[in-house]
Amino acid sequence: MRRPIVVGNWKMNGTRDSVRALLGALKAGLNAQTPCDVAVCPSFIFLPEAADLLAGSTIQLGSQNVANKAEGAYTGEVSPAMLREFGCGYAIVGHSERRVVYGETDELVAARYEQAIAGGVTPILCVGETLEQRENDETYAVLDTQLDAVINRCGVASLAKAIIAYEPVWAIGTGRTATGEQAQDAHAYIRARIAKQDANVAAGVRILYGGSVKADNAVELFGKPDIDGGLIGGASLDANSFISICNAAG
Repeated sequence: MRRPIVVGNWKMNGTRDSVRALLGALKAGLNAQTPCDVAVCPSFIFLPEAADLLAGSTIQLGSQNVANKAEGAYTGEVSPAMLREFGCGYAIVGHSERRVVYGETDELVAARYEQAIAGGVTPILCVGETLEQRENDETYAVLDTQLDAVINRCGVASLAKAIIAYEPVWAIGTGRTATGEQAQDAHAYIRARIAKQDANVAAGVRILYGGSVKADNAVELFGKPDIDGGLIGGASLDANSFISICNAAG
């Protein structure tokens, strides 16, 4: 059985006061009885404080990106070893905003993924299509290309140490959400694509949905057989909403 996981991607939001308040509320509302693993990904600058605030809780810590190099003269980058020093066990790689807004290529995403694996940090590999690509019936081709970049570089077995997040770009921050059937179809395709190379890895890898999950649609989405939780954006900034989404994973 794949244990669900719900991950909050806070993006470029938060202040010291709001981080303390949000984590305090999450610690009060989430515990060992919560029916899923839970992680939050604050901005890099808040990771040390978040690590202290989460000590002793069941909530895990992740980052919103990770360097494609282990160390060296790479201004502005943060290595897996640095993340691990603060108890950071996950790193989002290839989020659509990194791909679309900052021009990260499939090759760069694969290199970041590779460094996360090598550094003992679980990558949360984001894949998904834009609205134009979906309308042109290119969804599967896009998923193939994005997955192949990682598999060709690191091998399909590496996915046993990773999480995948399917995020239809057209449903992020737009108020639009894929139907449960659309989301399940994409998740099933990803799992089947991996199964062609390794059925055991495909059966075990957790695939999250990352397209505007809210408390009112989480139960339907998480009830699908190939959806193993969510990568949550805006709703993760509201404690009550995020806690409701986590509970829906049960």
